[in-house]
Amino acid sequence: MQSTDLGNKESGKIWHRKPSPATRDGIIVNIIHNTSGYHPKVLRFLNVAFDGTGDCLIAGDHQGNIYVFDLHGNRFNLVQRTAQASTALAFNLRRKSEFLVALADYSIKCFDTVTKELVSWMRGHESSVFSISVHASGKYAITTSSDTAQLWDLDTFQRKRKLNIRQSVGIQKVFFLPLSNTILSCFKDNSIFAWECDTLFCKYQLPAPPESSSILYKVFAVTRDGRILAAGGKSNHLHLWCLEARQLFRIIQMPTKVRAIRHLEFLPDSFDAGSNQVLGVLSQDGIMRFINMQTCKLLFEIGSLDEGISSSAISPHGRYIASIMENGSLNIYSVQALTQEINKPPPPLVKVIEDLPKNKLSSSDLKMKVTSGRVQQPAKSRESKMQTRILKQDLTGDFESKKNELPDGLNKKRLQILLKGYGEYPTKYRMFIWRSLLQLPENHTAFSTLIDKGTHVAFLNLQKKYPIKSRKLLRVLQRTLSALAHWSVIFSDTPYLPLLAFPFVKLFQNNQLICFEVIATLIINWCQHWFEYFPNPPINILSMIENVLAFHDEELLQHFIDHDITSQLYAWPLLETVFSEVLTREEWLKLFDNIFSNHPSFLLMTVVAYNICSRTPLLSCNLKDDFEFFFHHRNNLDINVVIRQVYHLMETTPTDIHPDSMLNVFVALTKGQYPVFNQYPKFIVDYQTQERERIRNDELDYLRERQTVEDMQAKVDQQRVEDEAWYQKQELLRKAEETRREMLLQEEEKMIQQRQRLAAVKRELKVKEMHLQDAARRRFLKLQQDQQEMELRRLDDEIGRKNLTENQEAVAKEMRADADAYRRKVDLEEHMFHKLTEAGETRSQKTQKVIKENLAKAEQACLNTDWQIQSLHKQKCDDLQRNKCYQEVAKLLRENRRKEIEIINAMVEEEAKKWKEAEGKEFRLRSAKKASALSDASRKWFLEQEINAAVEHAENPCHKEEPRFQNEQEDSSCLPRTSQLNDSSEMDPSTQISLNRRAVEWDTTGQNLIKKVRNLRQRLTARARHRCQTPHLLAA
Repeated sequence: MQSTDLGNKESGKIWHRKPSPATRDGIIVNIIHNTSGYHPKVLRFLNVAFDGTGDCLIAGDHQGNIYVFDLHGNRFNLVQRTAQASTALAFNLRRKSEFLVALADYSIKCFDTVTKELVSWMRGHESSVFSISVHASGKYAITTSSDTAQLWDLDTFQRKRKLNIRQSVGIQKVFFLPLSNTILSCFKDNSIFAWECDTLFCKYQLPAPPESSSILYKVFAVTRDGRILAAGGKSNHLHLWCLEARQLFRIIQMPTKVRAIRHLEFLPDSFDAGSNQVLGVLSQDGIMRFINMQTCKLLFEIGSLDEGISSSAISPHGRYIASIMENGSLNIYSVQALTQEINKPPPPLVKVIEDLPKNKLSSSDLKMKVTSGRVQQPAKSRESKMQTRILKQDLTGDFESKKNELPDGLNKKRLQILLKGYGEYPTKYRMFIWRSLLQLPENHTAFSTLIDKGTHVAFLNLQKKYPIKSRKLLRVLQRTLSALAHWSVIFSDTPYLPLLAFPFVKLFQNNQLICFEVIATLIINWCQHWFEYFPNPPINILSMIENVLAFHDEELLQHFIDHDITSQLYAWPLLETVFSEVLTREEWLKLFDNIFSNHPSFLLMTVVAYNICSRTPLLSCNLKDDFEFFFHHRNNLDINVVIRQVYHLMETTPTDIHPDSMLNVFVALTKGQYPVFNQYPKFIVDYQTQERERIRNDELDYLRERQTVEDMQAKVDQQRVEDEAWYQKQELLRKAEETRREMLLQEEEKMIQQRQRLAAVKRELKVKEMHLQDAARRRFLKLQQDQQEMELRRLDDEIGRKNLTENQEAVAKEMRADADAYRRKVDLEEHMFHKLTEAGETRSQKTQKVIKENLAKAEQACLNTDWQIQSLHKQKCDDLQRNKCYQEVAKLLRENRRKEIEIINAMVEEEAKKWKEAEGKEFRLRSAKKASALSDASRKWFLEQEINAAVEHAENPCHKEEPRFQNEQEDSSCLPRTSQLNDSSEMDPSTQISLNRRAVEWDTTGQNLIKKVRNLRQRLTARARHRCQTPHLLAA
């Protein structure tokens, strides 16, 4: 087993020596991916998928590296790094170089393996995508996650439909049926529905499985013809459903060590027409077992308990199995090596006992002679003779059986008998029987050597002469013809070789080795003497056919001769195409079942039989074109009749003209190396080769000269085009110049007109400017005049302010003078007040009245002075306010007089009470008089002192006398307010202002006023007493 480490390489060879897988494990190569670095680690593969051809596979590891492995070309390439693990892969799209990969971020991306670029990015899933199914046409794809399945159009990469389900019912798998337009959806509740892809119409639903063997389906697989569905789960039972009958037709029980099934996949076979019979079952132990569904026998298995398999994929042609192991490596298995022991045909059901030919029996009788003797024992001698005869017969039979013995346990005689009985071999075993009949050696090394030489020069342009639609078929045909040309030079010059090889290439396109060896065997045995008259058709072979036709149907041959139709027209087209143009596929396979099972002359007899069976339409043809058309197109002819006619001709043709006397018996290809093929005129081939080489060289020289001429012509054409382009450009430039010149002239005319308009506008603006300057000058003069007037008014205002200031100063002087007079007057009043106080309590009221009158006069003088200082514009307002105040004061005075009368009456009553106390106080009155006299003396002395101080400080009189003035005001304010309320015009200015501010307080009740008057009188009395006591203290 070979092992390949990808390492850090982006490309390289998968294996370095030709793999030879063992029958035991069948492993071609084991692929691992180890990273080299400071911390080396193993990158595990997660997913694998094959392309449509089956020769390439794609695999992704858990780091997002996507590799493409070309098993046919022995190359691997790193095509993409997605940087995240892949969850599903698909490589069988319509564009062969593109593949789909589902990533761990729930997105699906499409990449190109050639350009390694991102083609499209599809989003829509909300959970991990674990399955991608592609339609047989490659146009649609279905991606499946646990909660939804989505149908995508791979031409536009747009989502067409989305399958929504309830959360309680999960999706197991949704996929396309092979080679059909049906979608199969399998859910976790074991329900399976079939839908039409275009309309999403539900075609049918499979019934529920029987309760006795009910399992929860987890994995599914469908045969390539879409007829059988295999389902399995956590059980060792497998359910096989017939989708045509829509019923469960078989339940297969796996061995007891199988407890759960993880993966199912059918093994394709090239010869089963899609009805796959071998099913691969991957169980929980990591072993994948392949079983035959019909016989329920275990055929082979891959994997082991030590090296278990996690997932697998099988190539479409069934040649390879790619398995991802549990350790993360990738194993490639060869199905041919695994099935080598089981691909033997079953033993024949018909046993035939054959008699020896008469000539052989007679010869044995001649050899078996019994000598005479005297002792006569007739019975014994008869018995001994019989035993001897039987012995001779057995020996001859053994020799004959050895001669007819074929590889792989087959017998040619028995196959011929089977073929005569059924007319053809079973389709399933036809290719196996052919390989046994032709005894193909399968020389892999020799064939690889021929293939490695590459495409032969003679077939480089094969597609031009034979335009085949399938590129794969064309490529296989080209490789096969190239291998034949490298094997023998004659085949590079054989013009009909593609026609001869094409049906075999189409039949064996998936196995090129078998295809090559079948064609080579056909050429060596059934194409004997074809190349002796090269490059002309084989005249000797055509003569054999003509002789046989002349013997069996002389009339038809004469008809051909009469119309100048030679064997090159009625025999050679059938031979060079090996009947592929005139027969269908099934007819051709049936014919070659008989050709490969008989002598090489059978092919020539088939040509004669075909003409004889078609004699009626041929005899009716008279034109050469009709004959040509007949032998190059299919005709209404039963192939079974032709084959019976061939066997009749083989038996009835005389020996002298029978082709088997001139053709050698069958010779198989040699093992190891292919035999040398030189049955052709070498000098002609060499001459033709030389001539062809010379012609090819001349053609190459001619092509080079023609290429040179074409290059020169191309340069001339290019120069001419450039010249024409230059002339066109010059013409365009000239026209553009003329156009620009006209435009410039038009622009100049417009400029002249604009200049004229601009001059007119300038003139208008000049006139307007002159008018504006004149208006501005007048406005400026007016502004200067206004400023001068304002200056004059300002000077007048300044003069008025100065006069006002002087008036104010004069008024201030007058006020100071009045204040001084007022103080002197107050001092005099104080003096008079003290005198009245000394007169006694009886004269106190009169004294108070006099003082109040004097105080009212002084206050009146102050009010007059204040009214002079106030501005003239407030006089009216003050008069109105004063009138209002006067009325309120008058009202208060009237109320006060009423209450005062009541007080006086109360005082009179109180006076009567006080007279009794007056006698007790008379003594004290006398002492008070003495104290009053002393007070007058001290006050006189005090006044003299104050006058002297006033003289000394005449320069700053206000500074010293302000406290005294305030004290006097306080003393005067302590007098009874009855005198102040008599006349509002005699009030102090400060009193007037307080009255204005407190106008709202004048509405107080009479009781409060009476209390204030009583308190005032008590204070005045107490202050008078205090002042009477002060001089006494000063004297002391």
